Amino acid sequence: MDASESDRFLRLLIEHADDPAVLEETAGAARSRSEPVAALPVEETRRHTRALVRGVAAALRGGGPGEDVLAAAERLGSDRARQGVPVAAFLDGFQAGRAHLVRTLIAEGRRLGVPDAVLLDGVTRIDEITTALVHRMVHAHRVAELEMARTEREGRVQMLRQLLHGEPVPVLAPLDPSGGYHCVVSDVSDPAVAARLEPLLCAGGPALCGLVDGRLAALVARLPAPGTMAGRPAGPLLVAAPPAPPAGIAPMYALGRRALRAGAAAGMTGLRGLTELALLTATEAEPELGRLLAAELPAGLDPDDPFHVELAETGLAYLDHGGRIEPTAAALHVHGNTVKYRIRRLQELTGRPLLDPSSGAAVSRAANWWWALHRWLAGTRP
Repeated sequence: MDASESDRFLRLLIEHADDPAVLEETAGAARSRSEPVAALPVEETRRHTRALVRGVAAALRGGGPGEDVLAAAERLGSDRARQGVPVAAFLDGFQAGRAHLVRTLIAEGRRLGVPDAVLLDGVTRIDEITTALVHRMVHAHRVAELEMARTEREGRVQMLRQLLHGEPVPVLAPLDPSGGYHCVVSDVSDPAVAARLEPLLCAGGPALCGLVDGRLAALVARLPAPGTMAGRPAGPLLVAAPPAPPAGIAPMYALGRRALRAGAAAGMTGLRGLTELALLTATEAEPELGRLLAAELPAGLDPDDPFHVELAETGLAYLDHGGRIEPTAAALHVHGNTVKYRIRRLQELTGRPLLDPSSGAAVSRAANWWWALHRWLAGTRP
């Protein structure tokens, strides 16, 4: 086999190493095989998949994995240990992703007429490289696990995990079994980012903080003062539940996870109260009902008409501000008369009032409109 034939497999891998569809499918294969990996944020799996696929391509080009590729494998192994992913589950996901990538390359190679001998040689070289990467990943995972097991922190994080999952566990210091603690959940999965946020979350007194189900979570006696979480409201979204005793914290964690998904879908950031997201969380749990409302109440609006989208956004802001013109105008940075005109046109086009205090069901009508406009506007976004 000459060098030009051998290079055909390398070119094939390099082309696919940056193909978003291939990377997405490879990450999906890893998530589908391992539940702990699937519990991590999708972008976390994508990030490591991109790094490893590109690393394998670089190793094929250079005759073997360089120190930068091996270092990336070590970081992956260490991160998964600190995220609480067992080594067996972690390797299941890695091998599923590798198998999917190899199948894709073989299928594409055969379609392009690459000889089977070239494909076999390429797959053999990939196996040699991934074996070296697995050794580094497993070693780094075990080192990280041993380091964590030797620290008091790991014992506390383990207690945090058990409490959030509703498992029976003795409540030890720094928590008081009879005390009340806010359960804070987030989508922060990067251990480095989590390490920067933990001191801010835990500054108000007794607290537990760590990565649970791959994401930063905490039990804190007092919430941080407004504006102190990352110093700005545009930081990562965190959802804080009202205080509850440690033994009753698991339902707050489950609710917080649901609220986090709903808030993230709405583009929210910063530290938010669970009750602040109550309506959004409840409505997100019934998407089909939301679609029915969006089809019925704003039926006179055209999602392809920018002015109609503007009317819907104004109507939603109007409801969010209790039907008050001036606060709505301030939030939208327009004149009060503009708000009045838009609300009037919205009601003319839909044939329904946004607020109707005389109806006897003013609260439910306003809530239905709010839900309908949220869902309708979501359908207009790319």
